[in-house]
Amino acid sequence: MVADITRTEPPPATGAIQRRTLRTLVATQVVTSIGVTIGLSVGALLAQDVAGTTLSGLASSAAVVGGALLAVPVTRMMSRSGRRPGLVLAYLIGAFGAALVVVAAVTRSVPLLFVGMFLFGGVSTGNLQARYAAVDLAEPNRRGRQLSLVVWATTVGAVLAPNFSPEAGTLVRGMGLPPLAGPFIVSAVAFALAAVLLFALLRPDPLLTARQLAPADASAPGRTRGVWSAVPVVLRRPDARLGAAAMAVGHLVMVAVMTMTPVRLGEFHGEADVLRVVGLVLSLHIAGMYAFSPLVGWLTDRAGRRAVILGASALLLAACAVAGTAGHDTPLLSVGLVLLGLGWSGTMVAGSTLLSESVPTPDRPAAQGLSDMTMGLAGAGGGAVSGFVVAYAGYPVLTLLAALAVVPLVALALRWRPDPVRRDEEG
Repeated sequence: MVADITRTEPPPATGAIQRRTLRTLVATQVVTSIGVTIGLSVGALLAQDVAGTTLSGLASSAAVVGGALLAVPVTRMMSRSGRRPGLVLAYLIGAFGAALVVVAAVTRSVPLLFVGMFLFGGVSTGNLQARYAAVDLAEPNRRGRQLSLVVWATTVGAVLAPNFSPEAGTLVRGMGLPPLAGPFIVSAVAFALAAVLLFALLRPDPLLTARQLAPADASAPGRTRGVWSAVPVVLRRPDARLGAAAMAVGHLVMVAVMTMTPVRLGEFHGEADVLRVVGLVLSLHIAGMYAFSPLVGWLTDRAGRRAVILGASALLLAACAVAGTAGHDTPLLSVGLVLLGLGWSGTMVAGSTLLSESVPTPDRPAAQGLSDMTMGLAGAGGGAVSGFVVAYAGYPVLTLLAALAVVPLVALALRWRPDPVRRDEEG
């Protein structure tokens, strides 16, 4: 560990590997983010068409649950064989899931739709792991910037993708397929292409290379060997609890409101232009989530983790207020979705930073895995409930309940005091 911290420049060969790794990751992140976003932008609409409004929120929830649970086999493969096979596995699972969704749209099979969306979530697992791959061989003083480069690549594809949904729908209409199946055909092709690119270009594997360069004792397993064994590690540290809570609450609120926004737009936009409007609104929302992440990271370091978490909580409350009172005003609803994305970004960046630095280094991977799983399941729960709430009480009630979910996080952040012993426990 000491050797890694004190090294200011990697060996020349390692630097070349890192540059090649970053180029490959950036290219594949653009491709996969197009596939993820173009599918999710119409996922609720397709589920509404096949399964009804009550179950429409479960489509995105299935993808979120898939992203959380599929991390277990993907991470296990990476631990054993490196980043490349793990990422390829994640993207192939996602491609197969997207193909199943297309079949479900044609056959109008509700069970097949949800199985496909669950497997579709494997790509989210891959995209999160790709960010870790970006720093496997990075110099200590450049890790944040190189991670941000991959985040920005995600932004490019995610912002552009929803606007391709109408063209994808038009394309498949001539093939006799349901228009809402078109985006998922694009998703399947994008994920398969990303898997091929990674298999061919992510060589040598950055994680395996980093292990070869690490001191003999640096790769030894930590005291916690699985996500459940990290529970007491997180619970006994106020910093870790706040960081994990911020990510879980931010994700729950974002997924719940975002999932049902396309359905809300469908209430007052006709079939002819609903895909175009949904694409534009979700593009703005995703820009709020990712495009300003470098600024959010800078604020997290300058203003402090708790300050950013409190600011993000205020943005989430404002987002729920604006979206819930927008009525049929699409521009105002778009503002609410941008605020929702910004609030999510703040809870994600500040929360993950606080969690990571608040646990001892050997326990960090398990604690991060536990937090990511909790975050994913919280988002899945929010998405699942959202369909029922909108069906029986309406979209404004959904935003009110989402705002109420933020209140405990605000209370926890206001009571929070930094753990004075965490630095002594590290290492």
